[in-house]
Amino acid sequence: MESGLARTRKARPAREWAGERLFRPAAQLLVPPLARLNVNPQHVVLLHTALGLYAALLIRRGERLRPALLLQVKTLLDGLDGQLARATGQTTETGRYLDTEGDLLVNLALNVAVLGRPGVPVTLLQSLILTVDFLWEREYRAARGEVFRVPAAQAGDHPVVLGALQAVYSAYFVPQERALDHVFQSRLRRVTGAATPGAAQRQAYTPLAVNTLSANLGLATQFLLLGACVLSGRPHWYARSLGVQALALAGAQLWREAQVRAAGPDGPDPAGQPSSSG
Repeated sequence: MESGLARTRKARPAREWAGERLFRPAAQLLVPPLARLNVNPQHVVLLHTALGLYAALLIRRGERLRPALLLQVKTLLDGLDGQLARATGQTTETGRYLDTEGDLLVNLALNVAVLGRPGVPVTLLQSLILTVDFLWEREYRAARGEVFRVPAAQAGDHPVVLGALQAVYSAYFVPQERALDHVFQSRLRRVTGAATPGAAQRQAYTPLAVNTLSANLGLATQFLLLGACVLSGRPHWYARSLGVQALALAGAQLWREAQVRAAGPDGPDPAGQPSSSG
């Protein structure tokens, strides 16, 4: 089991506990039979997107048990599509965009089902929380000269489909990434007093601890928490938790700035920094 998980695991410096301990091992059991059946990972994406939308409908109707369980099935399948794609060499750009945007659609539907119109700005807050994780991992790898994302194994994406998915991503996600990245880089320059902070300073700014925090605010954790709130009959509590999560990330940002100050102008010894390859 562990060797199979290792082969299908996405390389990340920090792991999300819920995904790594609860959902990925279960999803791994499905990889061999689905690979033998030549199941397309993109079809798994479409399936878990549909299940997520159905869960939102059930929440809107006031149900508790079925949507809470469906959210966990959705999470399992959300991990399965990537594990299956990596195991069979079927990773594609289309699949990556489809997965990301399918998750966004489900998140929007769920938040609107719980809150009505206020669910729209809540979805934006949720997206920003997830984008912080994306950016902090990218910063961590860049500071250590590591590869952030391995290129897709397959080419030959349908140009119209891929173009449409990229357009949606550029319209919604890219502005978030640019805005947050501008904030993070501006804060680093302000702390260091340098227009171009050095490699050691960037390593001090990207400690593994903050990646561990942000990784554990991923979608597996989000749906586990939302499922618990739905099951308890208090789904609106989930929206409140997003404010707490945002405050935790803001605190982590201040903490990593403090790490740069403590390291001094030369920063720590790069050899002493943790690496995701370890």
